[in-house]
Amino acid sequence: MIAVNDIHKSFGEAHVLKGITTTFDQGKTNLIIGQSGSGKTVFIKCLLGLFTPEIGTISYDGKVYTELSADQQRELRQEMGMVFQGSALFDSMSVSGNVMFPLEMFTKQSKSEMQDRVDFVLKRVNLVDAHHKFPSEISGGMQKRVAIARAIVMHPKYLFCDEPNSGLDPKTAILIDNLIQEITEEYDITTVINTHDMNSVMEIGKKIIFLKDGLKEWEGTNKEIFKTDNEAVTNFVYSSDLFKKVRQMYIEERN
Repeated sequence: MIAVNDIHKSFGEAHVLKGITTTFDQGKTNLIIGQSGSGKTVFIKCLLGLFTPEIGTISYDGKVYTELSADQQRELRQEMGMVFQGSALFDSMSVSGNVMFPLEMFTKQSKSEMQDRVDFVLKRVNLVDAHHKFPSEISGGMQKRVAIARAIVMHPKYLFCDEPNSGLDPKTAILIDNLIQEITEEYDITTVINTHDMNSVMEIGKKIIFLKDGLKEWEGTNKEIFKTDNEAVTNFVYSSDLFKKVRQMYIEERN
């Protein structure tokens, strides 16, 4: 579990995060949503340890990040997996090489041990025949699965995903959502997803944090979000015709 207590983050005179308190539960897909400029990206960078809040604390299973030594912080970061918005694969490396990269950087495993682990995670994301291909030779959805494999190859306790469905067609986006949720539950990972995809909210939003102007405006589940009367949330979520219809169906069922 990740516990966030009253964190504030500013850049010059811009007060971006204004006292956020929440928890991200282990074994669940925790989503951060909100409009552009709401503070989502800064928030997830604070969770990753890339930014340090001026006020407040972030703790990982009881360990407060700012109270750890530099070596302890480094060890904690090695327990974090990251799926970047654009997959961020190395074009000059094969699929296998991309996934093996963290093992080569941060472990002392033998080549055969590393290859066994790479084979295992690639099989887990349904890429058993892509080892020797390069990123340019595979689809966007396959690239995303390689990025997920690389993120979990170090047995992370915490998994962070920044817009994992960006640039994907709706069918592939659903497959990626399902894969992330399956891995989260299977390995009991604390997963945090920064997204604007309302289909993700509806399908895998076990816990949702809605940010507005640097504040936590609302939190709940994908079932509760259809029941809320919070105007900021409803304006954001029901901006599409699809979700207006879902909302209307819920109201009719309740009546």
